[in-house]
Amino acid sequence: MKLQHNLGGLENLGPVNVETNVFVQPWEKRIFGIHTVMMAESTHLADALPRYPIAGLPTTFKNTWTWASLRTGAEGMQPFEYFKYRYYEKWLMGISQFFIDEGYVSADELDEKTRHFRANPQAALPDQPNPAIATQINAYLVKGDSGFHEFKEAPRFATGARVRVADPDAVDHTRLPGYLRNKEGTVDLVYPGAFSYFVSTGPDGIGHAMPVYRVAFDAADIWGKEKSEPNTTIYADLFDAYLLASD
Repeated sequence: MKLQHNLGGLENLGPVNVETNVFVQPWEKRIFGIHTVMMAESTHLADALPRYPIAGLPTTFKNTWTWASLRTGAEGMQPFEYFKYRYYEKWLMGISQFFIDEGYVSADELDEKTRHFRANPQAALPDQPNPAIATQINAYLVKGDSGFHEFKEAPRFATGARVRVADPDAVDHTRLPGYLRNKEGTVDLVYPGAFSYFVSTGPDGIGHAMPVYRVAFDAADIWGKEKSEPNTTIYADLFDAYLLASD
């Protein structure tokens, strides 16, 4: 991942925020809700498990939106801008830009609405209840989605195999922690089935269904003995595309 999104092992970055509340401000709940509704209406659910009746859903939202979409928006921020904003402010920026890019709202329209509600914070929000969409959202909250598939081929690696983490070209979004690139570890578990990611990361290598492994790393092999507690193991779940046979 890009620097601002995976800081494992880096020093002198200042104090760590140890806030334990999921939502610190009331408005953050609304941002989480918007993201959840977008996922519940996402076109990818037509092929996810369980299957959802997306084609007949009475909504104007006709795009794929997953956790990957949300993370891509945040990861596209300029690094110094990224550190300036709160967690859910980054969500809001990514979601807003997505709606602008896809033509659901223009930047001028969004600015006008922003000015309106800042000047009139008690103004009523649009209310267009739709029972079918409410049913879909409730079903999604209960059942979720999954990219699970049955194996078509045996996994390349078995438990106990020594592997080396690949170093693919950097792309807009990845599920490979930067601090694990080129590190060696041992396959600790082969998860049953294969898993897709709903969106392709292109040269990064994930998208179609593939095995996922839990790989164990000696902390000292990642950060060095002088910066690691003894007898410490780091575990990471990694897609098959991110692993190579150890030399």
